[in-house]
Amino acid sequence: MVQMNDGSFKIDDFDMKLLNVMQREANLSQRELAERIGLSQNACWRRLQRLQQSGLIGEAHSTIDLPALGFDLTVFVMIRTRHHSKEWSDGFRAHVERLPEVIDFYRIGGDWDYLIKVVTRGMSGYDAFYQKLITNFDLATVTGFFSMEAIINSRPVDLMRMR
Repeated sequence: MVQMNDGSFKIDDFDMKLLNVMQREANLSQRELAERIGLSQNACWRRLQRLQQSGLIGEAHSTIDLPALGFDLTVFVMIRTRHHSKEWSDGFRAHVERLPEVIDFYRIGGDWDYLIKVVTRGMSGYDAFYQKLITNFDLATVTGFFSMEAIINSRPVDLMRMR
């Protein structure tokens, strides 16, 4: 990684390798990480620190087997609204962010306005979520697509191949 005059960084192959490994295995020791990307521990640590400070690497999270804990229903909720003002949108965003069942939330283009990924305990859990979602919000259309199987889920981006 090289710092440019404008404060930005140029990402090199070692940085891309480091990012590739980190998104798959963020809990590696510094030694293991350095070995994987072919750098000394100190050089790897300095690069890692710069990538974290620049915001390219965020918080590390663990993957949890949610169905094993009883969260066995994933629903993709599509929403169409009649309202498009900043005030309404800000209020709706704040409302959705407070719903613990929501694990992903997007404003999208096309025929729909929002896409929400929900994880819950069965259909009764989804119904409870749905009731909370529509409370105090005028939504034109809300429809849910129920996942039967996660074929690819939280797949890391292959940064080296997509370069």
